[in-house]
Amino acid sequence: MKNIGIGLLFSILWASASVATKFGVQSAPPLILANVRFFIAGGLLLGFSYVFTRDPSYRLPDKKEFFQLALFGFLNTTLYLGLYVYAMKFTAAGIGSLAVSINPLMIVLLSSWWLKRSPKKEEWFGIILGMTGIAIATYPLLQNSFTTLTGVILLLVSMLAVSAASVYYATVQWKLPNLLINGWQVFLGGIFLLPVTLFFGNFSNTHWDTQFWGSVLWLSLAVSIVGLICWFYLLRIDTVKASLWLFLCPLFGFFFAWWLLDEPVTVYTVIGTVLVIAGLYAGQRKKYVGK
Repeated sequence: MKNIGIGLLFSILWASASVATKFGVQSAPPLILANVRFFIAGGLLLGFSYVFTRDPSYRLPDKKEFFQLALFGFLNTTLYLGLYVYAMKFTAAGIGSLAVSINPLMIVLLSSWWLKRSPKKEEWFGIILGMTGIAIATYPLLQNSFTTLTGVILLLVSMLAVSAASVYYATVQWKLPNLLINGWQVFLGGIFLLPVTLFFGNFSNTHWDTQFWGSVLWLSLAVSIVGLICWFYLLRIDTVKASLWLFLCPLFGFFFAWWLLDEPVTVYTVIGTVLVIAGLYAGQRKKYVGK
């Protein structure tokens, strides 16, 4: 029951990120929202790791580890989350949650190139189903201004960035605790994004109101810290079973978008979501059935 509760909590928190971001970009430009989030989350994780833990493994990274953390942070935080937050200004929150669920399938494609691993037929089938599902779910939203083509393109590029980050993460023999890895990659990702934010961010249009801080704190504390702690816990128990919880993210995502943002749920939404979930299952079916 404990693992089920943690899995449900992860799915709910992960799915809530797109809705929280939509609220945040109503009060501030996306780059400013992202940078504040990164520094708060990274600072809290690093502060807790170095001040409150007595484990000797919680040490400063060496030169090689700093490079690895910097590259991971650039891909996973600067590019992925930076582009994702920016895309949410032009994309429906439900589509944001749906797109996140195809990450495992995109990782399959990148792994085939990066790790010289040929995708299997069922994996190609899963990828085609997943992309078709997103296209169907997005189609009516392009017509009523909930989503733009620019937003969809930015969203897909951000998914490519996080998939690249995941493949790179798997190639590194990490010796640091997960808490430190997450803290450093988020903080360094924020540093890399800062010059772009200072140059392009429109601070005059930023409203430091309750909605802004509520969005930032939810994204920093609930998603970047609690959500990732749940994810790392699930990964330690069983990587394959952990990925099953991604199935629920688009369902919770569309529910939150409908409930909190009044985004429409149509037959296109249902068909698209079913296709994405079917594609995710088809692409990794052999893992799930233990073959």
